[in-house]
Amino acid sequence: MFLKIKKIPKVNWSSEKPYNFKPRFSTFFFLCFGLTLFGLGEGLLIVSFTGASPWSVLAQGISLNVNLTIGTITLLISIAVLILWIPLGLKPGMGTIFNALIIALMIDLCIKFVPTPSNYIHQIILAVISVITVGIGGGIYLVSNLGAGPRDGLMIGLQKISNLPIAVVRGTLEISVVSVGWYLGGTVGLGTLLFAFGIGPCVALGLYLVDKIFD
Repeated sequence: MFLKIKKIPKVNWSSEKPYNFKPRFSTFFFLCFGLTLFGLGEGLLIVSFTGASPWSVLAQGISLNVNLTIGTITLLISIAVLILWIPLGLKPGMGTIFNALIIALMIDLCIKFVPTPSNYIHQIILAVISVITVGIGGGIYLVSNLGAGPRDGLMIGLQKISNLPIAVVRGTLEISVVSVGWYLGGTVGLGTLLFAFGIGPCVALGLYLVDKIFD
């Protein structure tokens, strides 16, 4: 079952090396496609108005206790997470750079062009769709093996140390982050909880589907 997946699968379009800055077109295409879905999902969660993602809740909680903007804190959190890569033996790659660029672009496009549903049930449905979209997009871009984003890299590094299933590692990470953010005063909504508890299984599902389709 996909919930037991412990490693990022390799398929015919995966890069041989994660620090490849001249990948094949197919590898680069799936990297961008996966990150586009990832960013779309993040944007849809914001548009759903059911609660921000766990890391945004953490940034909000910290902002209430220090004299810095949420944007600045988000950047500092990303830098701090990248520093945590060092003892885990991880290095940034092309995917790490494109992760920031494409996801930010897709979030802005969603906020600009996707209307928030007026019905709360439809908002919840949109939140569920957003989590699934982030998971599948994350699975696709991780399989390209061109370097992970800060949070996904941390997930991969912790998985290697713990040897636990990816779904468990990601779920534990997100739940821990949202718990700290909530304790510091960040706002938690139903969408936040859906993301925190659902993103681990959804990323594992994305990895499983990519592996089966391209095996």
